[in-house]
Amino acid sequence: MSKRAPFGVGLWFGVLAVLMAGCQTGLHPVQQLNQPLSGLGDSQSPSLNSEWLALISSRAGSRAQVQLIDRRRNAPVPLSGLNRPDSLPISVAVDQRGERLALVRQRDDRSELVIHRRSLQASQTVPIEPAGVPQRVSLSADGRVLAVEVSRAGLWQVDLLELP
Repeated sequence: MSKRAPFGVGLWFGVLAVLMAGCQTGLHPVQQLNQPLSGLGDSQSPSLNSEWLALISSRAGSRAQVQLIDRRRNAPVPLSGLNRPDSLPISVAVDQRGERLALVRQRDDRSELVIHRRSLQASQTVPIEPAGVPQRVSLSADGRVLAVEVSRAGLWQVDLLELP
């Protein structure tokens, strides 16, 4: 006579198998975007929304630059006036429309916070008050509020700034 597991144990293993299968298939790489991204070289500091991906990338032997990818076309968008040969980007964020980018960059041995407007092809330095060293940045979906991680006197703080 064969031994059978009690009904409850068999049901439990069946439910567990279905749950585990669901967990294993829940995430899928976005191949149409991942392949072009791998061609950018080293990448860091991603900022993602439904239509845009902003990141900092550098290829071997080249200087790090901010890249903006249009997710609908899976193609990079020019950022005239943003990437400077005398600066090194540290952190980047993009708004929902891809119009405003916030950037922390190192320039002349100091870190600065910058807002870039794509339609104007212009960047503006944003003062940190009280003075501090910006490190990371995040931008609200509508591009009107900026969150900045700032170091002041050995303490890390987050400042929220309303933009015009």
